[in-house]
Amino acid sequence: MHRQENRQGTVWLLAGTGDGPRLAEALISQGWHVHVSVVGATAAHPYRGMDVDEIHVGALGGSQGISQWLQTIPVDWVVDATHPFALRISDQLNQACKVSGQGLVRFERRMEASGKAVVLGSMADLADHGLSGRRLLLALGARQLVEAAQVARDAGATVFARVLPSPMSLMKAAAAGVPPEHLAVVRPLQGPQQGALEAAVCRRWAITDVVCRQSGGATEALWASLSMEMGFALWLLRRPSPIAEVPVVHSVSQLLAHLNGTTP
Repeated sequence: MHRQENRQGTVWLLAGTGDGPRLAEALISQGWHVHVSVVGATAAHPYRGMDVDEIHVGALGGSQGISQWLQTIPVDWVVDATHPFALRISDQLNQACKVSGQGLVRFERRMEASGKAVVLGSMADLADHGLSGRRLLLALGARQLVEAAQVARDAGATVFARVLPSPMSLMKAAAAGVPPEHLAVVRPLQGPQQGALEAAVCRRWAITDVVCRQSGGATEALWASLSMEMGFALWLLRRPSPIAEVPVVHSVSQLLAHLNGTTP
């Protein structure tokens, strides 16, 4: 993809979901110079063929590290497109940008209807539902796994988990007390047919309930679709509210309008 001749400025895009690559492509196509930050090497792969100025892989060192980065490579805008449940990094970005007077905008997917899913305000709310005899699959982030497993067991469920193939995920699964025979170590949406692996896991373990996060992305949409097809109950951990003082956009067009100063 070629950059437009009219240079717009420089954007630092912090990406934590599958939306990152399309945001980067859109920004580059409109003449923006783009620096990208991702957590791990795997997440950096989709950006390798793009005309990005730099790809930063790894932790940023909190608010202080972010402030130092902004001093090293000045940018016109910071775009927080991290995962909606990555609260710590969003808060650190806000704090660092406030101190430096840096423009910051948050990109979030719109929340879509998820069939008959029940939304949980917190994992503790699961305890209010009788789960005795239920076979519950936790398809959550590693950080929620320990609490979710304990609450589900206390409610009477037999607990299973789908976790990412990463050291932290495996350690959290062990800390949550999920036995190896109840653990599926896979990446979401993998395989020749999207959803086939998740469906096979549910069939093998005769899953009656799935808990996932209300992220608004492809993974949530897949579980909503499978719940309708296979008949298991779907529980969604409510998406956290964005930081009130940070403007939020929900589409590429809204993002470009905001960066160009044409937001209504």
